Amino acid sequence: MVDRVYVIGHVNPDTDSIAAAMGYAWLLKERDGMDTLAARAGAINPQTTWILKRLGLDPPFLLTDASPRFEAVSHHFDTISPDAPLRDAWVIANRTGGIAPVVSEDGMPLGLITGFSLFQYLSKLVGPHPERKEMQITDLLNQNCLEACDKKVPCFQSNIRIRDVIHRILREEYNEFLVVDEIGHYIGVTRQRDVLNPPRIKVILVDHNEPGQALGALEEAELLEILDHHRLGNHSTHIPIRFTVDIVGSTSTLISERIEEAGLSAPPALAGMMLAGLLSDTLILTSPTTTPRDHLAADRLGRWSFKRPSMLSGETIESYGKAIIQAGVGLESRDAMDIVTSDLKSYKSGGFTFAIAQAEVTNLMQLTDNLERLTSALDTLRAQRGLDFAMLMVTDVVGNSSRMVLASPPPILNDLPYPHLQDGTLQADGVVSRKKQLLPVVLGLLEE
Repeated sequence: MVDRVYVIGHVNPDTDSIAAAMGYAWLLKERDGMDTLAARAGAINPQTTWILKRLGLDPPFLLTDASPRFEAVSHHFDTISPDAPLRDAWVIANRTGGIAPVVSEDGMPLGLITGFSLFQYLSKLVGPHPERKEMQITDLLNQNCLEACDKKVPCFQSNIRIRDVIHRILREEYNEFLVVDEIGHYIGVTRQRDVLNPPRIKVILVDHNEPGQALGALEEAELLEILDHHRLGNHSTHIPIRFTVDIVGSTSTLISERIEEAGLSAPPALAGMMLAGLLSDTLILTSPTTTPRDHLAADRLGRWSFKRPSMLSGETIESYGKAIIQAGVGLESRDAMDIVTSDLKSYKSGGFTFAIAQAEVTNLMQLTDNLERLTSALDTLRAQRGLDFAMLMVTDVVGNSSRMVLASPPPILNDLPYPHLQDGTLQADGVVSRKKQLLPVVLGLLEE
């Protein structure tokens, strides 16, 4: 686990974020032999869920924060049954540095045999009785393990963050602690010195570089690399890292280029996943963010994913792209809070902390029919996260236009160059990209 590297996208992951994590984790393992694991920092949206199911792929591992947990410092020491003789515990303790965990038949830890617990047991066994001082060592080693173990050793669940209980650790008079799973079964033992200096999780960020969009407690991780296609908003690092931000329509494009440069081709299902990320981010290569490199990447990924036999045999860029977009559109059947949080990105600029969400529809009348509940959800989101204001960009993927819903906008945003409609929304014809079209305008006003 110490050498494992988690490749992970931003919170509220979209399809490109998930695809990029999966694709880059595969490349690093295939090309460099790294122990990589694709991860995600949040729930998967309906579009990505549909694509994963269509391709027969499992979602990436859920990693919501990088804070070390007890599982990272747990040693899986051999165990002894409670009715076994002390001689058996002696053998284990000689191999573990003086520790023998006592565990019942159903896997529940009963305590630890340590040098201190043995001393206490001897004191109790011999005590003030002179006639018992002549006990032979063989008699002692035949005693029951359960009697000689410390039953008060603290237990911690393997998935608990160490930082959440560090004060308790420092207050305890123990140097060793038991580690258990969610239902209390024995996993291992950890020592105080390991808890106070846990190994950092190794992380590679894809499809984002701003701390506000990253998994929690990123500062506690060892950040190795960033691969992205968005604006710069990165934080400082203690050591140099590999940092790539390029002007393309999707991170999947960058990864497909690196796969080709390595002389490799992605497996059909994985190539189909990355193609989905590319087509989703570029609205089937029609978004203003689309570059000639994205067109080449789409052809490349299509060649790898559409070949027979594969899950996408017979598909084309156009047919596959339309199915992907259709899987992610619609407001009627979705919860309002899910709509305003599933594709949400947070920013800081000009003294403001704000967020912009985006949802896709095939007809902007869907917004009119759901405006009241979306406005309420957006305002709730703003209050819950302590934002100065929030925006929802509802994009018509057919008509290539958007309407903006705003919650508590500052007066300076009255100068946004979009007509105000009677229902309070803003009409933005031709605006479909949050990254390249909307965000620069908002930042330009806030930073004046």
